Amino acid sequence: MNYPKINTIGGWLCFIIAATTYILTLDQSVSFWDCGEFIASAYRLEVVHQPGAPMVSMIQRLFSTLAFGDKTKVAYFINISSALASAGTIMFLFWTITALAKKTIVKKNEILTNQNIISIIGAGLVGALAYAFSDSFWFSAVEAEVYALSSLCTAVVFWGILKWESQADEPKADRWLLFVAYIMGISIGIHILNLLTIPAIVFVYYFKKVASPDWKGILKAFIISIMALAVVQFGIIQYLVSIAANFDYFFVNTLGFGFRTGIICFAILFISGLVYGIRYSILKNKRVLNLIMLFTVLLVFGYSSFALLIIRAQAKPNLNNYNVDNVYSFSRYVGRDQYGDRPLLFGENYNSQKIDIKETGEIFRKGEKNYERAGKKSAYVFADKTPLPRMYSDKPEHIRFYKNYMGFDDEHQPSLTDNLKYLFSFQAGQMYVRYFMWNFVGRQDNEDGQHGGTDGAWLSGIKPIDAIRLGEQKNLPPSIIENKAYNRFFFLPLIIGLIGAIWHFKRNQKDAGIIGLLFVFTGVAIVIYLNSVPVEPRERDYAYVGSFYAFAIWIGLGVFGLKEWFFEKFTPRRAGIFASALALFAAPMIMANQGWDDHDRSDSSVAKDMSVNYLKACAPNAILFTYGDNDTYPVWYAQEVENIRPDVRVVNLSLFTADWYIDGMRRKQNQSAPLPITLKHEQYVEGTRDIMYFQDYKIAQHVELQQILDVLLSDHDEDKATMSDGSKYNILPTKNLKLTVNPQQVLDTGTVPKEDAGKIADSIQWTFNQEYVTKGTLALFDILAHNNWERPIYFTGAMPTEQYIGLDKYLYTEGLNRRLLPLKPDLTSDNPEPLNLKPMYNNLVNTYGYGNIKNAHHLGRQSADDVAMFSNMFASLLSGLIDEGDMVKSKKVAAKYFDMIPDQFYTPRQAMSTFYFTEGLYRINDLKRANELINKSTNYFDKELIHLADVSESKGYLASEQNVRIYMSVMSQMIKLTETFKQRELSKKIENKYLILLNRFSPFVAG
Repeated sequence: MNYPKINTIGGWLCFIIAATTYILTLDQSVSFWDCGEFIASAYRLEVVHQPGAPMVSMIQRLFSTLAFGDKTKVAYFINISSALASAGTIMFLFWTITALAKKTIVKKNEILTNQNIISIIGAGLVGALAYAFSDSFWFSAVEAEVYALSSLCTAVVFWGILKWESQADEPKADRWLLFVAYIMGISIGIHILNLLTIPAIVFVYYFKKVASPDWKGILKAFIISIMALAVVQFGIIQYLVSIAANFDYFFVNTLGFGFRTGIICFAILFISGLVYGIRYSILKNKRVLNLIMLFTVLLVFGYSSFALLIIRAQAKPNLNNYNVDNVYSFSRYVGRDQYGDRPLLFGENYNSQKIDIKETGEIFRKGEKNYERAGKKSAYVFADKTPLPRMYSDKPEHIRFYKNYMGFDDEHQPSLTDNLKYLFSFQAGQMYVRYFMWNFVGRQDNEDGQHGGTDGAWLSGIKPIDAIRLGEQKNLPPSIIENKAYNRFFFLPLIIGLIGAIWHFKRNQKDAGIIGLLFVFTGVAIVIYLNSVPVEPRERDYAYVGSFYAFAIWIGLGVFGLKEWFFEKFTPRRAGIFASALALFAAPMIMANQGWDDHDRSDSSVAKDMSVNYLKACAPNAILFTYGDNDTYPVWYAQEVENIRPDVRVVNLSLFTADWYIDGMRRKQNQSAPLPITLKHEQYVEGTRDIMYFQDYKIAQHVELQQILDVLLSDHDEDKATMSDGSKYNILPTKNLKLTVNPQQVLDTGTVPKEDAGKIADSIQWTFNQEYVTKGTLALFDILAHNNWERPIYFTGAMPTEQYIGLDKYLYTEGLNRRLLPLKPDLTSDNPEPLNLKPMYNNLVNTYGYGNIKNAHHLGRQSADDVAMFSNMFASLLSGLIDEGDMVKSKKVAAKYFDMIPDQFYTPRQAMSTFYFTEGLYRINDLKRANELINKSTNYFDKELIHLADVSESKGYLASEQNVRIYMSVMSQMIKLTETFKQRELSKKIENKYLILLNRFSPFVAG
């Protein structure tokens, strides 16, 4: 057998299998989270959120051209780039595994036998394909995220260092080290996770160059590797820019030169220093110095991809995050300033007393002629600190979580022991080990498991073992067994990986240690370094795929462990074949079989349709306020790529607190005129009016919004409050606000139809619902005060209610959006969300697309939540139409519901959402479908509660108490509902089930 040829074919075979899998399961358009922003930014070469991904934008832009002008296909072809990059990762992983295997079992100058080739290729196939079908990697492979390209860089870098190692004794071997450096530089423009391969690279170099390594040498290599990582991450990525900023400050502010003069001078000095260092190293034959110099050059050369962002920022594109058109904003951009600092080795607990504020630095901004001070960086001084602070956030939602999770009372002061318990149980256990087990043991469902408990838990499929952790498993409920993410691997991939790790450590401790180092640095080390707060917006398993990559290497090497320990009585050839076949079945095949249905997004278009729905439901030239990623990024995609409703101005309230974002809102974008913002740039520039606190001046009446604006924008000392340090700041003197309404103006602009003229209020009066005003809120006030009802104003219905700034009773639900209308509030209604029935009916029945939720093979958690949201909207609309006596439209709404909403209950939330819709069916006398729906809901909750009763009895306490109470309450309401509409037989049936369950839960409630 020709091993090099077979090895090459094997790698490409893995590529083809992976690429085919990912393309078949690919998201056909935009998906949720960051993908919409990346696609939009790539298509129009705009600037994404910190810390930027210019290489991703350039590569995705290249793939977008394959759409050949069909804008509806742009997202698909950009998704293809992720699929191919992920397939490339699998290919290089195959070659990495075969290189490690060959190195371990074949001694130098030894002839490679056919049986060895079979085992080596088998190991490569098993490990590479296991990773290809792993949950977290597969998820990122089918959407336009950065993690696919980041994984490819990691795979290429590790393969490259092994190529160097295999040729290290040859004259030109160092070219592989330089290749590694360049790929790492390129990866900085994708995602910095790739840098975590540096320690492994250092150890490969150390073990190759040191014939007899000892513990002192190993410790020294470890320290060097950490220092190298720090130099790249901080020295090159951040401090290099900071030094350039200081140069430019000196040249501009001190010497009076123009902007960028200092940067040019610094660049000349820096490049000259590198050239001199390289020349010196050559002349003096300093090999290590030469490598360091060339490494630095190639890293910086790759890092130069960020020039794209600076160049594009000058053009002021629609998506221009942080406006990185000068060195100071760019420095903060790559330094991720907006995410703040987190204590690592020593710091405060969540309830540590704040005793002072200390200055930690200054913030500069670009002015008209020089750099100006925009404010000071500061940090609290705490009365007490602890080593390894893990529970440090003082946000109310985080404090509640810490207390509930750890069982603390209000007076408890967390100790070092408490923080370590939290680190191991939650940060490492719940937020890493759980993810690891998802990938190699199995997964219970796709529910968010960041709150502890059993939601989103790992599960093996071996019921006695699962019962030890999760309780009795004999009557699993629909929320688990009907969930496509219910994946059971029976521990098999984990076991094979452990066999491979043990075999590797026995046969080659050096290489096994390097893989172990890669595993730790890309896994648990990230957990410790990031020190993440709880209750994140989404699961974070994608951040740890590097460690899953390392473990997949051991899954591949598990073939040799199986061959030597379980098939030792066979001939070497047969043992290799049997071991490979067994491992292929136990890892990649079972993972592919179980994971296909929950990763297949080929027939779902929820994110695309939701974004289009948001826009199409708006009146012409509307202003649409959104909040957060899923509310905003798909909408950006729809506008920037597919040019859907370019007249609508989308305003992300999450970004509205930034001066650069307000600047963008004051410019024309697409076909949308500038927002009616009268603020001058100097009134909201960075460092000015960042936050203005409420001070109660005991003003009883509601104050005109324009007057409040005048106070907030005033430069007079009498309109400001004096702080303890003598500084003066604008304040909000009252929360009682008013906006006087001109009825004729409202009618002339079409805000309210003429038939509703009698409903127009003389003024909008509301109570501001926050304790401070940000510059984003200030800009929002400005828009409200000066819009004059000329442009329709909408808020999305999915945002947190505090973002409505207290305007709730004037925000009328029209479906996904809530429109601001100056109508007299209906004081007789208990509905906190007033309905605008006419446009709501048109949206739900005629306008909205439903993302193929009726027929899609699989809906992710976000999409499943959207099903429940649609169901609730149909229920509200049906009830409102019935209240108005419009039976014709009511029946059309009912028909549309059954045409669009899936028959399957994807989540308990969806099942609960049917209750009020069922009530509407009873009210329009659609008894057959009402009874069918309530029967289905009853059976669903009955099975859910039977499972929770089983778990409670096996554990000896009430499990999932909140869910038990909610589900029992729903069943109780269904009993009353069916009794109210004289469905007594059905009511009795539900009551009997309810009583049986109540009897099972009673002992635990009483206890």
